[in-house]
Amino acid sequence: MSRKASALLALCCAVAGVALSACDEATEAEPEAPANSSAATQDRAAFTGTQKIKVGERSVNVSCAGEPVEGRPLIVLLHGGGDDVTKLAGLQNTLAAQGQVCSYDRLGAGASDQPDGPQSFETTGKILTGVLDRIAGGKPVVLAGHSLGGLIAGRYSPDHQDRVKGLVLMDATSPTQEADLRQRIPDSATGMAAELRQQTLAVFAGQGPEKLVVTDGEVRSAGNIPVEVIQHGKPYLTAVPEYGEGLERAWSEGQRKWLALSGRSNLSTAANSEHYIYVDQPDVAVRAIQRVADEAAKSK
Repeated sequence: MSRKASALLALCCAVAGVALSACDEATEAEPEAPANSSAATQDRAAFTGTQKIKVGERSVNVSCAGEPVEGRPLIVLLHGGGDDVTKLAGLQNTLAAQGQVCSYDRLGAGASDQPDGPQSFETTGKILTGVLDRIAGGKPVVLAGHSLGGLIAGRYSPDHQDRVKGLVLMDATSPTQEADLRQRIPDSATGMAAELRQQTLAVFAGQGPEKLVVTDGEVRSAGNIPVEVIQHGKPYLTAVPEYGEGLERAWSEGQRKWLALSGRSNLSTAANSEHYIYVDQPDVAVRAIQRVADEAAKSK
C-alpha cells in the first residue's frame, strides 16, 4: 500500500469514525482476543471469555473478562468502525483487574453476523440493548466508546438513563460529523482531500462494513452522570493538504459538543496520542474509565 493511501485510510477512519474494509491495513497489529469459554455459561449469568449470543435472530460475538464486583457497574467497551473486540482486548484485560469488563462485535464487525441491510442508530441500539440484557441484567453499566463506538454510546445513553450510569468517549466521532466534513472540505476539493471526502460520505451513507447510516444530530442529556471526553493531542489530520488544519479545528469542536451530555462532563487531551488513544496512551484511557466507574458506583 502506498504511503498516500495508508494516510488516506487512517484519516478516513478518524474523520468518519467508521471505516472501509481496507482500513484494517492502516491500524497497528491487534492483540489476541480472550480464549473461548465453555458452553456451560450459556445461562443468563456473568461469564469470562467469548461467547456467541442471540439477539433476536442475529448472532453477536461477546467477550468478557474479570469478575463482577458488588456495587461496581459493568464496563462495556464499544470499538470503532473497522475494528472488533480483538482491538480492545488489551484495554479490556487491564481494566478487568478492577471488575468485570465486556465488549462485543457489532453486526458487520468481527465474528458477529452480517446485517441484513442498512443499519440505523435505532437498530444498532437494539443490538446493544440485547447484549446488555444478557451480560448486565439489571446492573448499571458504564459505556466506553472509541470513535464510532463513542458516537453510538453518546446517542444511546440519553434514552437509557435507567441503565447507563457513566460514559467515556475516546476521540468519538463528532455528533455533526457530516456537516463538519462538508463545511471543511468543499465539493471542489481535489487530491487526497477529495478522496477523503468521497470515501467518508460513502461510509456515512451505509457503505461501510457495518452498513450503518450515520446521521448528524444534536447532543441530548444523558442525565447527571459522570462523562469523560478524551480527544487526541497529536494534530495528525493536518496531513490533509490545504484542509487539514480546518479538520483538526472541527474535530476539537465536535469533542466539545459532547460535553452537553451531562453537567458532570469533563474534556481532556491525550497529548501524545493520535486517534487510537487507548493504544497510544492506554494509561490515559484506563484512568478515565476507572474514574467514571468509581464515580458511578458512588452515585448509586
